[in-house]
Amino acid sequence: MRADRARKLLEAYDLTPFQKEVLVATASIPKGETRTYKQIAAAAHRPNAYRAVGSVMRINPLAPIIPCHRVVKSDGSLGNYSAKGGTNKKERLLRSEGAL
Repeated sequence: MRADRARKLLEAYDLTPFQKEVLVATASIPKGETRTYKQIAAAAHRPNAYRAVGSVMRINPLAPIIPCHRVVKSDGSLGNYSAKGGTNKKERLLRSEGAL
């Protein structure tokens, strides 16, 4: 999804500027690819806020339009997934997209 479309969709939600930047960066992850929490934090201009990125993923109001399941840990593990089905669902989604 293009950044401008993501920004427009996110206008309807009461989010902080940081939360919006994290979600815009997440929206730009192409199908079949992943990014780390650290990469998303850097894209949101807060390179040390990678733990806060995880908090934003938990409140993503536009999942799966904004594909928070494509954000993984730097060590290659999947990290958490707050949607129904948890980490198992995250793994299934990534496999179905060819990212794993």
